Amino acid sequence: MSNAFMGKILRVSLSDGTISEENLRLDWAKKFIGGAGLATRYLYDEVPRGVDPLGPENKLIFMTGPLTGTASASAARYSVVSKSPLTGIWGHGNSGGSFGPALKQSGYDGIIFEGVSTTPVYLRIIDGQPELCDAVQLWGKIVPETEDLIQETYEKNLTIASIGPGGENLVRYAAIMNNKHRAVGRCGLGTVMGAKRLKAVACGGKADIKLENKDTFRKIARKQIELLDESLLKVGFDAFGTNMLSDMVNARGGYPTRNWQEGVFESIEEVNGQTLTDKVFVKGVNCFACPISCGRRTEIREGQWKGHRGEGPEYETVNTLGAQCGVADMNAITMANYLCNEYGLDTITTGSSIAFAMECYEKGILTNDQTDGLELTFGNSELVVHLIDKIAKREGIGDLLAEGTKIMSQKLGHGSEHFAMHVKGLELPAYDPRAAKITGLGYVTANRGGDHITAYVQGPTFIDLPFLLVEDSTIKDPFVADPMEAKVVVDMENALTMFDCIGGCKFMGILLPAEDYVQLISHATGWDFGEKDFRKSGERVYNLMRAFCVREGITRESDTLPKRLMEDPLPEGPARGMRIDKDTLEMLKDAYYDLRGWDKTTGKPTVEKLKELELEDIIEGVWGTSMNS
Repeated sequence: MSNAFMGKILRVSLSDGTISEENLRLDWAKKFIGGAGLATRYLYDEVPRGVDPLGPENKLIFMTGPLTGTASASAARYSVVSKSPLTGIWGHGNSGGSFGPALKQSGYDGIIFEGVSTTPVYLRIIDGQPELCDAVQLWGKIVPETEDLIQETYEKNLTIASIGPGGENLVRYAAIMNNKHRAVGRCGLGTVMGAKRLKAVACGGKADIKLENKDTFRKIARKQIELLDESLLKVGFDAFGTNMLSDMVNARGGYPTRNWQEGVFESIEEVNGQTLTDKVFVKGVNCFACPISCGRRTEIREGQWKGHRGEGPEYETVNTLGAQCGVADMNAITMANYLCNEYGLDTITTGSSIAFAMECYEKGILTNDQTDGLELTFGNSELVVHLIDKIAKREGIGDLLAEGTKIMSQKLGHGSEHFAMHVKGLELPAYDPRAAKITGLGYVTANRGGDHITAYVQGPTFIDLPFLLVEDSTIKDPFVADPMEAKVVVDMENALTMFDCIGGCKFMGILLPAEDYVQLISHATGWDFGEKDFRKSGERVYNLMRAFCVREGITRESDTLPKRLMEDPLPEGPARGMRIDKDTLEMLKDAYYDLRGWDKTTGKPTVEKLKELELEDIIEGVWGTSMNS
């Protein structure tokens, strides 16, 4: 065992029901740290090129990080990695709450699920004792019912990650939910879980997480929390949650509206942070060991959904289920969010798929015969809520919507790919890069496809926050594409990848310099670990993730934006007339590839870069040749 790690990985063969335990590979832990990095190393080695994401050869890997479950601020997160059924490439999601710490306290750093069970099962681990249990009676249950039924079966308090009917019915963007409301949301990892007939993972225990320098670690963690307590971001998040961003992004003209046809939502005051607080907010919710209550416990107090309660919605959810669908009803958005959580669906892809379908209907590409007679018009709040039920059950038009926008556009044709708002198959988050050009580069270079958290350049850019994790990080003019700013994207990707590895929250990460985390890692593990190691480890893991994507067919041409963002100027607001033309995007990519040490023709990490990062053993997989040929 190494300090900060439990030293054990659990391997579960669902095909024959066998469970085995193996030692954590400490050489891999030192190179890939933990979390998404360590899980990706296992995935790259054990999942062959070209496997069916929903077949028995694909693996589903849960992994914690060395800081998960410690006193470090917001060290609650765990990662799940697999080949994505939504994108067909590297898939990753992570979540907060308390499941990550519970997994470590049950005695394991991670779990590797293999094969496919013949009947529904769930995994229970109590004090280092794993067991596969029958889940036939749980199949078909929504997430809260699943958690409650498992809890009722045992005297010990368990923390549970599970899927709902969305995962069971193989909606391509199903989420894994924990603590009922927290989501491993993106890339359809709940779909992989459903394909394996794995309903849930339930953990409990009191295993001690040993630290090399416990007292020093705690002192640094306390100082870290004190600094966060003084931050303006904490004040904003405590008061309004992540939806505090809505007014600021809308004011910049980058708030996606009606499937990205516009960047200013005329009804922003009906869906902003203040309205969420006034209409549905009950209290703030913290993750394990986090001083900031950015989560929202909420309740609908009026109208047809009165009495429904849960958590959320968050900023991305408010936009994708709101403005992107033309909806300005906070109660409807909140109810739609509750249903996504209960069914286990990624709210970003759900809202984007509905918005895409609405534009297809508006343009006559989808007809009443195809929509079960439903009029998919922008602004119909009751329709959005209704469609989520149909998506989760794959009923009627919901069966098409369950595929996500990339596959939907391929099936529908008629030019609909122009406004299918995804990168590499993953639907975009709620920041229009036409209003902040550097955001577009972050979307196209993200390994899992266009997402909001790989580099998170859009957050600081839209709300004028400093990039404390990187040097020379000023964004001079968000409307101008400056190739010098590609360094910001590279540095942020490397640094924030480390948070996916250590088990930390990226919201906290952008508020503190790398030096703080270096000290925590060093005193937790006992490693001689400096800032240079922090950045190099992040770069190594990022290149490994890219190598998996390259092996699955990703090229330079794949690193592109939806045509709408490149050809259609924004029609109004501060960013009026702005678009990201192809020449501009190619210029930014050239600058980015140069900084990355990637081949500018293919988009692959060069042999020299892979050797520099001590990734010689993957050269053949990337280039089809060994390092000695």
